[in-house]
Amino acid sequence: MKVSTRVEYGLIALTDIAINCEDGRTVSSADIAQRQNISQKYLEQIIMGLRQGGFVRGHKGSRGGYMLSRPASKIYLSEILNALDNSILADVHDEFDQEEGDKGDIRSSVNTCLWDKLNGYMRTFTGQLTLADLINEYKGSSGEEKNYMYYI
Repeated sequence: MKVSTRVEYGLIALTDIAINCEDGRTVSSADIAQRQNISQKYLEQIIMGLRQGGFVRGHKGSRGGYMLSRPASKIYLSEILNALDNSILADVHDEFDQEEGDKGDIRSSVNTCLWDKLNGYMRTFTGQLTLADLINEYKGSSGEEKNYMYYI
């Protein structure tokens, strides 16, 4: 499955904001861009979409930046995907002209049997996965909460 950079960077930015604003601080787009190696100009366009989607809110001023508008455990991946690219979880397939006798053709069967079910699974899966799950995965895989024992 291919996902646009807009969606990928949007998920990265939201996760970065969530991790770095846990103590109530705001996170600037410049800091996110630097940490994640993303163009700040492009990132600001993506964050605008995240603001319109109700995921982040901005604060102006010398310590301005962004913070989550609601807890990470209440932000579902399906919401984020729909806000950044509403075609990913869309319940549509290739529309084509069907003649009266083509209703049982192979393309229709493939769409029904495979793509419609796959889209349904994706909607169900992303509807259960939250931003908090992404944060927990990051913290678990980055070693932040792991204790290592070193032997000499």
